[in-house]
Amino acid sequence: MSERLATELTKLLGERGFIALAEAFGGRRLYVPTKVDSDGEIAKAIGLDAARLLSRRKSPDYLRVPLAREVRARHYRAAGFSNGAIATKLGMTETGVNHMFARMDSPPVKGSEPERQFSLF
Repeated sequence: MSERLATELTKLLGERGFIALAEAFGGRRLYVPTKVDSDGEIAKAIGLDAARLLSRRKSPDYLRVPLAREVRARHYRAAGFSNGAIATKLGMTETGVNHMFARMDSPPVKGSEPERQFSLF
């Protein structure tokens, strides 16, 4: 169920939105209200537009928000984080992160996330 929900939430919110949701609420049951405003905890975590999308699709209901450790680890590695920093963000050991990447068929290359700004030089 968790992987199916993770896939569904990624399609709905995009990878960054899903990662923000997992960072803020991963491992918890989260109530998704019918009415969302900018002061709500979900909107503060993932942005108002994404919170409204989530509300339209999933309210009123509770979600068991996945930890999404592998998705988040790939994202952090691509952004250039060290395994130690990834371990801290995921709440696990650095050895656990090393093992996670070793088990992946195609682990991300450190710093492989596309640049958001062009170089001026």
